[in-house]
Amino acid sequence: MQFGRSVKGYNIPVLNEREIRAAAGILFLIMFITIQQAGQGNFIPIKYAITIFLTDISIRLFLSPEYSPFLILGRLIVKNQTPEYVGAAQKKFAWYIGFGLSATVFTLMVPVNSYSPISGISCFVCLIFLFFESAFGICVGCKLYSMVYKEKAQYCPGEICEIKDRQEIQQTSPTQFLVIFGFIIYVFALIFLFNDIYSAQPYDLFGLEEYFKT
Repeated sequence: MQFGRSVKGYNIPVLNEREIRAAAGILFLIMFITIQQAGQGNFIPIKYAITIFLTDISIRLFLSPEYSPFLILGRLIVKNQTPEYVGAAQKKFAWYIGFGLSATVFTLMVPVNSYSPISGISCFVCLIFLFFESAFGICVGCKLYSMVYKEKAQYCPGEICEIKDRQEIQQTSPTQFLVIFGFIIYVFALIFLFNDIYSAQPYDLFGLEEYFKT
């Protein structure tokens, strides 16, 4: 079965980046919440989440992206948006990285029933990949594809694989860099000057908690 679709005007199989980003956003939310739960000592949600993650990415790689449950959900969410085609080859490479990471975490947390820096770092890397994909449209694995293989990746999201000058609207002025620097100082000043105020435990404004207890 061909990995990706043949689309007129593209000389290699492609996938729809918009539905991939939507799927990555859903998976990021699931993994983020369950990792937080694991940090509080509840490992049950992360065990289910990593099993679901591994199952979905295995379907993409070893059956077809067409039958990935999360890609199908992503397609339904963005069905009214114009497709953004990306090369299937570099996406497959990126998903192999995700498969390796998720398989490692699954093995350590489910059959072995353990936790360690290995599973923690692997989960963190997965989160970084998912976040960059969903929030910025940056496929980290796709960038690695060009470094590993001699052939240049084609049809990358946002044309990031193409070397070109940035347009005027994409350029950052020295003043804007100063704004970023000033904002960082502002954040640290908030923490240093008002930490006692922000650390105070809030009270129930309407007393609803006591009401429901009774």
